[in-house]
Amino acid sequence: MSASPSPAELAAIIDHTVLKPDTDEQTVRRVVAEAREHGFASVCVNPRWVPLVASELVGSEVRTCAVVGFPLGATTTETKVAEAEQATAAGAEEIDMVIDIADAEAGHREALETQIGAIAAVVHEAGGLLKVILETALLSDPAKELACRAAEAAGADYVKTSTGFAGGGATVEDVELMSRLVAPRLGVKASGGVRSREDAERFVAAGATRLGASSSLDIVGAAERPSSADPGAGSDGAY
Repeated sequence: MSASPSPAELAAIIDHTVLKPDTDEQTVRRVVAEAREHGFASVCVNPRWVPLVASELVGSEVRTCAVVGFPLGATTTETKVAEAEQATAAGAEEIDMVIDIADAEAGHREALETQIGAIAAVVHEAGGLLKVILETALLSDPAKELACRAAEAAGADYVKTSTGFAGGGATVEDVELMSRLVAPRLGVKASGGVRSREDAERFVAAGATRLGASSSLDIVGAAERPSSADPGAGSDGAY
């Protein structure tokens, strides 16, 4: 991507996101319409909205993305597998899963690989992509490295910075670190605090190949009002 990407180039790597727990159907439908209009990469939602989003995106190149183990990551592998199975069966083409953050900080790489690999198997069997959320705001640099190595070994397609619910989001430093750590075949997704075109360009320059945002219209210069379909998301508490 060029040093100064066009709005269309940025749109093509944005997961247009709406994840607040009080999100309603009207908001989801609006987010889907925005994604179709502007050519965003995907619409990222909680699993309950996957059937609606998938049905509304039929005939579009925009993909349906669902979160798993969200936002804490502290459920069992079996639970995350079940979530991924249900979401992909309902039409999700991409899954963003939260790792077991405690395992990462404790250095339990084998446990991380086992869990990520189990989700990757489900997602890839369905022909989808798996993004692995590290929750970088809660991890030391050694834990971030361990989690990146585990995600790569387990077959993930992307590593991702944040849920946006942990009191901190993406930083340029973390994106640079993750980009250095993973093989070229893996993408790096910056999420949490990507609110403007300037933010987006900084993260892309640092190595991000996908962006998670609810302020997507602001990023591509299309907002006539506060663009976040989910005002808290993408800024102070959910992407």
